[in-house]
Amino acid sequence: MRRLLLTVSAASILSAGIVLAQEGQLPPQSKNGDTRRQEESRQKRIEQQFARDQLPIPNLENEGPCPFVKVLYDASRLTEFTGGQKSATTVAYSGEIEGVSALCRYKAAEPIVVEMITTFQIGRGPMATGDTKTINYWIAVTDRNKGILAKQPFSFVAKFPRGADRVLEFQHTDQITIPRAAATVSGENFEVLVGFEVTPEQAAFNRDGTRFPIDATGRSAQAAGAPAAR
Repeated sequence: MRRLLLTVSAASILSAGIVLAQEGQLPPQSKNGDTRRQEESRQKRIEQQFARDQLPIPNLENEGPCPFVKVLYDASRLTEFTGGQKSATTVAYSGEIEGVSALCRYKAAEPIVVEMITTFQIGRGPMATGDTKTINYWIAVTDRNKGILAKQPFSFVAKFPRGADRVLEFQHTDQITIPRAAATVSGENFEVLVGFEVTPEQAAFNRDGTRFPIDATGRSAQAAGAPAAR
């Protein structure tokens, strides 16, 4: 379980605000977008896997709406190349945040508590050097349309079963606590953002819309935990 306790300070707003303020949140049209059939097949696979990892808390009636939960587009994908050339043959590892599921709870003047599951799809390409990969990402809370209140890094290790070129990973963050100044401040005043730790060059690559297949090898893929291919 992963937790993010919101602590507001001028330093945190200034240091993190530059990072997100310059990054767009709406994806442009992909130059090589998936076909409808590919997208439907991918979504079905994710939904089937996600059904095994549903949030354990029940639906709760709050005194207001929950914070907006979004994937930051500039940091929604991760592609690592070797050799300085950007092509499908030089991909070492790749990743994509497929989506986020979230619930929240609060009443009276109590803090807002958000619980979320983030779905990652991680691939290894022809230049991969092993069957594990450490993935770094972050979760941030913003005062909507104003500035960042808190940002915290997280990481996990993606493990590729034998014969698999990609895996699905579900990261459960069980307590994001957001204090409120008064009972009249609702969840819609805040946003929760998630993204990979990317370099400026990787962020620019994402903004450009260039895409490679997440497994980048042409071999068949399987979800983590599925029987290994023989």
